[in-house]
Amino acid sequence: MPVQASYPGVYIEEISSGVRTITGVATSVTAFVGYTSRGLDHRAKRLFSFSDFERAFGGLAPDSELSYAVQQFFANGGGEAIVVRVPKFDSVAASVTLLDKLAAGKKALTFTALSKGAWGNQVVIDVDYDGLTDAKAFNLTITDHGAGTVEEFDHVTMDPAKSNYVVAVVNDEDSGSELVSVAVPDATAGRPAESGTVGDDIVFADLDNLKDYSIKITSDIPAAAIAAIVVDVIDKDETLPTSVLGLCRLMERKINLALKDVAGAGVRCVPSSSGLGIRVIANFDAELAAYDASLSFTAGTPAANNILAEVKLGAADATVNVARYWLGTARDAFAQQKGTLGADGILLPKTADLIGNEAAFTGLYALEKVDLFNLLVIPDATRAVAGNSAKLDPNVSPNDIFAAAMTYCQKRRAFLLIDPPPEVNNVEAAADWKSSGLTVHEKDGAAFFPRLRLPDPLNDYQPRTFAPSGVVAGLFARTDANRGVWKAPAGTDATLTGVQSLVYKLTDAENGSLNPLGLNCFRNFPIYGNIAWGSRTLVGSDAEGSEWKYVPVRRLALYLEESLFRGTKWVVFEPNDEPLWAQIRLNIGSFMQSLFRQGAFQGKTPRDAYLVKCDKETTTQDDINKGIVNILVGFAPLKPAEFVIIKIQQLAGQIQA
Repeated sequence: MPVQASYPGVYIEEISSGVRTITGVATSVTAFVGYTSRGLDHRAKRLFSFSDFERAFGGLAPDSELSYAVQQFFANGGGEAIVVRVPKFDSVAASVTLLDKLAAGKKALTFTALSKGAWGNQVVIDVDYDGLTDAKAFNLTITDHGAGTVEEFDHVTMDPAKSNYVVAVVNDEDSGSELVSVAVPDATAGRPAESGTVGDDIVFADLDNLKDYSIKITSDIPAAAIAAIVVDVIDKDETLPTSVLGLCRLMERKINLALKDVAGAGVRCVPSSSGLGIRVIANFDAELAAYDASLSFTAGTPAANNILAEVKLGAADATVNVARYWLGTARDAFAQQKGTLGADGILLPKTADLIGNEAAFTGLYALEKVDLFNLLVIPDATRAVAGNSAKLDPNVSPNDIFAAAMTYCQKRRAFLLIDPPPEVNNVEAAADWKSSGLTVHEKDGAAFFPRLRLPDPLNDYQPRTFAPSGVVAGLFARTDANRGVWKAPAGTDATLTGVQSLVYKLTDAENGSLNPLGLNCFRNFPIYGNIAWGSRTLVGSDAEGSEWKYVPVRRLALYLEESLFRGTKWVVFEPNDEPLWAQIRLNIGSFMQSLFRQGAFQGKTPRDAYLVKCDKETTTQDDINKGIVNILVGFAPLKPAEFVIIKIQQLAGQIQA
């Protein structure tokens, strides 16, 4: 605001310069859509290394083309990936239902693995009431024993009116579980029963005279391994603990000592939620396949020395439940209902699965939840039949998948990398495919030939044929980082890391027949090895003469569009007149000038390299009346030197003395 001068003197007023820095967006964030062995279904996840992929999606799998593509992406220089898992067509998600109490048998909660597959059968749920007084509240722990992931949700409630309602907390996309979703089958049900055998409150005065007492521990799973094991809890010469915690430690030590010969068996003893009783949890591991084992206690020897009446673990005082609720459990037991066993399935995702549903955010449309991606890779679109690397899987239609993907890429200002089908394994087949077989023909994509052979770590590093898009995406990212998006990702610097050989080795003449069709080829040269030797878009054939013939030109345009789209949002609702136009010219001009100084455009001077125009010529009074401001941005792109022609002339009769 203007300074209000009220006394003689000097006044300071800060005036905004109008400069709003436009920051260029990333250029090589690569989205991968397809099948992985595990991970969240239809939920885009950002990764920064292959180790991230292994933790989130289970690493390499023989039937997961995407897993190899991601590995190849990072090996070739990729820095940031977004992965969308599409499960197998006939896979099943593991689930289990928890009851509120044995007597009523009401269904309190149903937990379902967020992604389909057998991995969910190793997820267990723990429930306790520790530190809680609210009769509807409980603590929830979710553990994936396959990956070692543990999620804790403390003080959730069955009350839907509260912010910590269990369904809202666990199902929250941002801060909720990445392992399971939860539903409430019966709104009248109470909170789920605690896990384990929970004893009543202990009166320590009753323990003063106990000596040389034992109990008998019995587990229902597996009956042959743990049945009627007698545990000497208190020896006659042992000092009796004077606290619940001390008694818990004593019992845990003694019981585990008695179970030492049963592989994978053990218990945890902790104070109950009141702090005055004992909670015993069977801590069985996957070796016994008995996460939902239960423990019950009866009198030891002699039966007259019944410590259970004092430690409140006998049938009259204790509540027996499964130790942990196990997704996919095959039995009804205590406070859990028989679950659904997770299954990996046999049929890999089909065409419709990979494309997905835009309204449901499945398949490639799961990327709607992602702010930005620049490259799209769908290795499953051209996957081969298992055991036959030269035959396309009949359950996928590359043209249908690539058509949907291209439409989506155009919407998101992204670039699609297209793989050749397995049958395209020679020059004639490649020419036919690019000329008539491939029905996708747009400027926002590029096609590559031939397929690549790389060593397979899951098969003793024997060569295996792969679609090239994962390697290419990594090459694009490496070139962007080293030289800029305006540099063609091809040439002697564009080496294909990890590639052992090419399915077809092209000659110069054969390369010369495919390049004019706009098909980018891989070549093998002495010294350089396997390299990318082409950088044309899908409309890059010589016959078309498109202005978007070259990959770096088109990708630079996409980069400018996305950067300016994001960097000029401040213009909305500003007064539409010359002061605004001047600010626009200044801000966009500064951005373009920075690119010019990096060598992104042709021309010796800024005037030759780019223009930014926003004035009364671009924005008429009629535009102003309609609330429109028009900005004209032009640039002179650098085009790759595809053909280097060297003229040699012999000079005769010029002999230097």
